[in-house]
Amino acid sequence: MAGRLYEEWTVGDRLTHDIRRTVTETDNLLFSTMTHNPQPLHLDAEAAKASEFGQILVNGTFTFALMVGLTVGDTTLGTLVANLGYDKVVMPKPVFIGDTLRAETEVSDKRESRSRPEAGIVTFSHRLLNQRDEVACQCLRTALIRRARP
Repeated sequence: MAGRLYEEWTVGDRLTHDIRRTVTETDNLLFSTMTHNPQPLHLDAEAAKASEFGQILVNGTFTFALMVGLTVGDTTLGTLVANLGYDKVVMPKPVFIGDTLRAETEVSDKRESRSRPEAGIVTFSHRLLNQRDEVACQCLRTALIRRARP
Protein backbone atom coordinates (compact mmCIF):
# COMPACT_ATOMS: atom_id res chain seq x y z
CA MET A 1 0.00 0.00 0.00
CA ALA A 2 1.62 3.22 -1.13
CA GLY A 3 -0.86 5.73 0.33
CA ARG A 4 -0.94 6.73 3.97
CA LEU A 5 -3.67 6.03 6.49
CA TYR A 6 -5.40 8.95 8.24
CA GLU A 7 -3.22 8.71 11.37
CA GLU A 8 -0.04 8.93 9.30
CA TRP A 9 -0.82 12.45 7.99
CA THR A 10 0.07 15.70 9.76
CA VAL A 11 -0.93 19.19 8.72
CA GLY A 12 2.12 20.71 7.04
CA ASP A 13 3.43 17.44 5.59
CA ARG A 14 5.03 18.14 2.20
CA LEU A 15 5.68 15.74 -0.65
CA THR A 16 7.51 16.12 -3.92
CA HIS A 17 6.19 13.42 -6.20
CA ASP A 18 8.84 11.53 -8.17
CA ILE A 19 6.84 10.82 -11.31
CA ARG A 20 7.12 13.47 -14.03
CA ARG A 21 5.19 13.52 -17.27
CA THR A 22 5.91 15.12 -20.62
CA VAL A 23 2.60 16.01 -22.30
CA THR A 24 2.22 14.73 -25.85
CA GLU A 25 0.00 15.71 -28.74
CA THR A 26 -1.70 12.32 -28.40
CA ASP A 27 -2.53 12.97 -24.72
CA ASN A 28 -4.24 16.23 -25.58
CA LEU A 29 -6.01 14.91 -28.69
CA LEU A 30 -7.35 11.76 -27.03
CA PHE A 31 -8.47 13.51 -23.85
CA SER A 32 -10.20 16.29 -25.77
CA THR A 33 -12.02 13.91 -28.11
CA MET A 34 -12.90 11.37 -25.38
CA THR A 35 -14.51 14.16 -23.35
CA HIS A 36 -16.27 15.66 -26.41
CA ASN A 37 -14.42 18.97 -26.09
CA PRO A 38 -14.25 20.51 -29.58
CA GLN A 39 -12.37 23.67 -28.51
CA PRO A 40 -10.22 24.71 -31.52
CA LEU A 41 -7.44 25.90 -29.16
CA HIS A 42 -6.94 22.21 -28.26
CA LEU A 43 -7.49 20.57 -31.65
CA ASP A 44 -6.92 22.97 -34.53
CA ALA A 45 -3.26 23.89 -35.08
CA GLU A 46 -4.11 26.80 -37.39
CA ALA A 47 -6.69 28.31 -35.03
CA ALA A 48 -4.28 27.86 -32.12
CA LYS A 49 -1.46 29.47 -34.12
CA ALA A 50 -3.66 32.54 -34.67
CA SER A 51 -4.46 32.79 -30.92
CA GLU A 52 -2.50 34.71 -28.32
CA PHE A 53 -0.77 31.43 -27.42
CA GLY A 54 0.54 30.81 -30.95
CA GLN A 55 0.30 27.05 -30.54
CA ILE A 56 -1.98 24.26 -29.33
CA LEU A 57 -3.07 24.80 -25.75
CA VAL A 58 -3.36 21.59 -23.72
CA ASN A 59 -6.87 20.89 -22.45
CA GLY A 60 -7.13 22.28 -18.90
CA THR A 61 -9.16 19.37 -17.59
CA PHE A 62 -6.39 17.02 -18.75
CA THR A 63 -3.88 19.22 -16.90
CA PHE A 64 -6.01 19.05 -13.74
CA ALA A 65 -6.53 15.28 -14.01
CA LEU A 66 -2.82 14.70 -14.59
CA MET A 67 -1.95 16.74 -11.49
CA VAL A 68 -4.25 14.62 -9.33
CA GLY A 69 -3.05 11.40 -10.95
CA LEU A 70 0.61 12.21 -10.29
CA THR A 71 -0.16 12.57 -6.57
CA VAL A 72 -2.28 9.47 -5.96
CA GLY A 73 0.57 6.97 -5.57
CA ASP A 74 2.07 8.88 -2.64
CA THR A 75 -1.12 10.08 -0.99
CA THR A 76 -4.21 7.90 -1.28
CA LEU A 77 -3.36 4.71 -3.18
CA GLY A 78 -4.97 1.88 -1.23
CA THR A 79 -6.23 4.14 1.58
CA LEU A 80 -8.86 6.27 -0.15
CA VAL A 81 -12.50 5.74 0.71
CA ALA A 82 -13.65 8.60 -1.54
CA ASN A 83 -12.62 11.98 -2.87
CA LEU A 84 -15.08 14.42 -1.31
CA GLY A 85 -14.32 17.43 -3.46
CA TYR A 86 -11.92 19.67 -5.30
CA ASP A 87 -11.79 23.37 -4.46
CA LYS A 88 -9.98 26.48 -5.62
CA VAL A 89 -8.81 24.98 -8.91
CA VAL A 90 -6.69 27.55 -10.75
CA MET A 91 -4.45 27.41 -13.79
CA PRO A 92 -2.06 30.36 -13.62
CA LYS A 93 0.12 29.27 -16.58
CA PRO A 94 -0.87 27.49 -19.80
CA VAL A 95 0.39 24.01 -20.62
CA PHE A 96 1.72 23.26 -24.11
CA ILE A 97 2.57 20.06 -25.91
CA GLY A 98 6.10 19.08 -24.87
CA ASP A 99 5.90 20.57 -21.37
CA THR A 100 7.20 18.29 -18.62
CA LEU A 101 5.08 18.47 -15.49
CA ARG A 102 5.65 17.45 -11.88
CA ALA A 103 3.54 17.68 -8.73
CA GLU A 104 3.96 18.75 -5.13
CA THR A 105 1.56 18.27 -2.24
CA GLU A 106 1.09 19.80 1.20
CA VAL A 107 -1.44 18.68 3.80
CA SER A 108 -3.45 21.80 4.59
CA ASP A 109 -6.10 20.34 6.93
CA LYS A 110 -6.99 17.15 8.74
CA ARG A 111 -10.02 16.23 10.83
CA GLU A 112 -11.94 13.23 12.02
CA SER A 113 -15.11 12.29 10.17
CA ARG A 114 -18.25 12.80 12.26
CA SER A 115 -20.24 10.25 10.26
CA ARG A 116 -17.55 7.64 9.46
CA PRO A 117 -15.51 6.52 12.51
CA GLU A 118 -13.45 4.18 10.29
CA ALA A 119 -12.15 7.15 8.27
CA GLY A 120 -10.83 10.68 8.57
CA ILE A 121 -10.77 13.69 6.27
CA VAL A 122 -7.50 15.04 4.85
CA THR A 123 -7.25 18.11 2.64
CA PHE A 124 -4.33 18.14 0.22
CA SER A 125 -3.03 21.24 -1.52
CA HIS A 126 -1.71 20.04 -4.87
CA ARG A 127 0.51 22.07 -7.24
CA LEU A 128 1.55 21.15 -10.76
CA LEU A 129 4.75 22.76 -12.03
CA ASN A 130 6.26 22.86 -15.49
CA GLN A 131 9.92 22.50 -16.45
CA ARG A 132 10.44 26.22 -15.70
CA ASP A 133 9.08 25.75 -12.14
CA GLU A 134 5.97 27.79 -13.01
CA VAL A 135 2.71 26.72 -11.39
CA ALA A 136 0.45 25.42 -14.17
CA CYS A 137 -2.39 24.19 -11.94
CA GLN A 138 -3.27 23.97 -8.28
CA CYS A 139 -6.19 22.89 -6.14
CA LEU A 140 -7.36 21.66 -2.78
CA ARG A 141 -8.46 18.02 -2.74
CA THR A 142 -10.50 16.80 0.21
CA ALA A 143 -10.30 13.05 0.70
CA LEU A 144 -11.91 10.56 3.03
CA ILE A 145 -9.03 8.31 4.14
CA ARG A 146 -9.17 4.97 5.93
CA ARG A 147 -8.05 4.91 9.56
CA ALA A 148 -5.76 2.28 11.03
CA ARG A 149 -8.25 1.82 13.85
CA PRO A 150 -11.83 3.09 14.24
